Amino acid sequence: MKELQPKNHALILRQRRAQMRRGAERVRQCCSLRNLSHILLFASSQTALAHEADAARATFLHLVSWPLFPLLLVFVLYSLGLRQLWRGGGGRGVSCIQAGSFIAGGALVLITWSGPLNRGAASSLAAHVAQHMVLMAAVPPLLLLGRPGVVTLGLLPTRTARALTAPLRKARRLQFWALLASPVTAMLVQSAVMWSWHLPAAMDLAIQNAGWHGVMHGSFLATGIWFWAALLRSIRNPDAGAGSGALAIVGSMMAMGLLGALLTFADRPRYPVYAELAAQLGRSALGDQQLAGLIMWVPSALPYLIGGLIITALWLRRDRGC
Repeated sequence: MKELQPKNHALILRQRRAQMRRGAERVRQCCSLRNLSHILLFASSQTALAHEADAARATFLHLVSWPLFPLLLVFVLYSLGLRQLWRGGGGRGVSCIQAGSFIAGGALVLITWSGPLNRGAASSLAAHVAQHMVLMAAVPPLLLLGRPGVVTLGLLPTRTARALTAPLRKARRLQFWALLASPVTAMLVQSAVMWSWHLPAAMDLAIQNAGWHGVMHGSFLATGIWFWAALLRSIRNPDAGAGSGALAIVGSMMAMGLLGALLTFADRPRYPVYAELAAQLGRSALGDQQLAGLIMWVPSALPYLIGGLIITALWLRRDRGC
């Protein structure tokens, strides 16, 4: 028994040492796994922060580039001019309703160009056409009712304002100015721009190129402002051409209605880019196109119909001598 005790003791020591080694190995493994998990968590957090920073930077640059920065600049100038005008004229010149109309028009530009409608337009022809109609038919009258020209001149000294408007006053006496200020001329240009950009090749170009996309939207807004400025001039001064204003409204409604009908009753999708997007998203390209045609055909005619009714009412009132 005494001879076996040292052997048993040595065996027990070896077993304990082996257990200690295994325990130490497990501790090292746990520590290494913990460190690795910490490293992975840190790396993933840094990657997420980097992605968030890039996304925030991209969003900031997008908003600063267009349309937020120009829109904020316009709002600031309009507010300063309005304050100066109201302070000097005792609230005359531009009413609160007119100022609110301008603000509503600017907000509508921002929503149309950078809101959900703009994101939907990337994959839906109907949303894209709705964007176009808002820029041509809804935004321009709201902005122009705020009389931005009068408000802007309120920022300038009287002599400077007169010097800047002198060429405009002289141009109004020319025959060429009468042609430019005619609602019929503005209607023809606006209709030509609208039809041109809704050709399949032009639409595909605008969808695939951000620069041309901006040009397309800018041309819709510019021709819309031109048309509604000429129309509002005929409404405020029926003697300047109420008949031409009514003719321009009818022509605009016919141009939009015809294009809308062609899209609505087409037997196949006319825009390859949107057809491919619809197939990828599992949508009906023809159904999306038909909805786009209905938007152009029916709701977009409402602002023009309202303008026509106002012109007709003023015309009848003038004939009755009221």
